[in-house]
Amino acid sequence: MSVHFRKLALIGIGLIGSSIALAARRQGLAEVISIATRRQDTLDEARELRLGDIYTLDAAEAARGADLVIICTPVGAYESVMRAIAPALEPGAILSDVGSVKGHVVKTLAPLIPDGVSFIPGHPLAGTEHSGPAAGFAELFTGRWCVLTPGPEVDPAQTEKLAAFWRAMGSQVESMDAAHHDMVLAITSHIPHLVAYNIVGTVADLEAATQSEVIKFSASGFRDFTRIAASDPVMWRDVFLTNRDAVLEMLGRFLEDLSALQRSVRMGDGPALEALFTRTRAIRRSIISAGQETAAPDFGRTHDAPPIPEIPFVREHGGGDDA
Repeated sequence: MSVHFRKLALIGIGLIGSSIALAARRQGLAEVISIATRRQDTLDEARELRLGDIYTLDAAEAARGADLVIICTPVGAYESVMRAIAPALEPGAILSDVGSVKGHVVKTLAPLIPDGVSFIPGHPLAGTEHSGPAAGFAELFTGRWCVLTPGPEVDPAQTEKLAAFWRAMGSQVESMDAAHHDMVLAITSHIPHLVAYNIVGTVADLEAATQSEVIKFSASGFRDFTRIAASDPVMWRDVFLTNRDAVLEMLGRFLEDLSALQRSVRMGDGPALEALFTRTRAIRRSIISAGQETAAPDFGRTHDAPPIPEIPFVREHGGGDDA
């Protein structure tokens, strides 16, 4: 299915919004791209990067006349954004978003959707630890999944048009119920981030000398946790506040499994540990087989030699010489 929109409005222009702008431009998916953000410096940066055609601090102005509007702000800002753009949305338009939580989005926005507007929440399962307009790149969605959670009242043709938009940018697309999405993402994304933030936070609480050594000798495990924990704090604050029930349910299961693992370590139960690690390695291999990760050694990282820090020469002293 070919897809083309007269005007694409992006409300928020961070990593995801800027990547949509670049991918949509590359694929010729919209005649006009309109960008709105609440901060002048962010808007100026988007303009310098030539991400769109129209730049404004007024979300309603950006959305006016658009046949596709995508909210790309943190989830906590959705309600205020929706109240601002609702009068500007036209019948026949598609309204979507890119948030990591869907049940809260439906509950918050559905009552505010004007008649004739197709509300199709979305979640591209793609991202990096970087944020801001300059962080985006057109290939971000290539080979990644985008989940859509349309309600039963939405015209299937509109859902398929939005799905075709995401497929044209490289995504694989699947539709599911919003509550099911939130439960799945709680364990595949939200809990891993929570654990990463907690482990890195534990290091932050260590004594300065020990903290320095942990950072200096960061092996791949801690290093990779810090990548996840470098994600946008505002976005993740909103994720945990708005997907609270699913996160708490999955966190409870995680803590039960962690207690069992703790018991195995305490009791020196080698067979139990090996059985768990064998089972979990199989999950990792299935992720690679599904095309969601590379099989290259060390996650495909390049291995240019890091610069060797200079170590100042210190002369050992005898008794009375001055330094």
